[in-house]
Amino acid sequence: MAIKDPYGKQLREHVVYLLNGGGAHARFDDAVKNLPEELRGTKPNRFPHSAWMLVEHLRLAQWDILEFSRNSRHKSPEWPKGYWPETESPPSTAAWNKSIQQFRKNLKSMQDLVANPKTDLYARLPWGDGQTVLREALLLADHNAYHLGQLVDVRRLLGAWKD
Repeated sequence: MAIKDPYGKQLREHVVYLLNGGGAHARFDDAVKNLPEELRGTKPNRFPHSAWMLVEHLRLAQWDILEFSRNSRHKSPEWPKGYWPETESPPSTAAWNKSIQQFRKNLKSMQDLVANPKTDLYARLPWGDGQTVLREALLLADHNAYHLGQLVDVRRLLGAWKD
């Protein structure tokens, strides 16, 4: 049942916009666009992550937050092991492309969940400990922005980013 909230539609639009990125930070598609295959597994000097590590971390964390937000039976991966890839480089071009595709799909699912007027953004998730869909969506936007900034930094340090 939709809640009565005179600002609900506007809030939903703002949160969907925030999830999409592009306001104060890079969008996911811009951060991964045209990254040369030979650089995807390269860690810049004194930087802890490669582009692959960040893309996979973004995908895994986003999937976990989305599933927690909509599925009472969801079990989160073990922290931190379950949130990072096992290798610095993607095992294949197909794995890189699949990770990007899944990230986009799950981002769209979270945007759809937030945009749906039947979703009570303020209700506590019964399987959580105080979380709401709104809180999880804001957490996801914040997490994505942080790591997208790192991904842009990796590209800059590797000479693969145009300002």
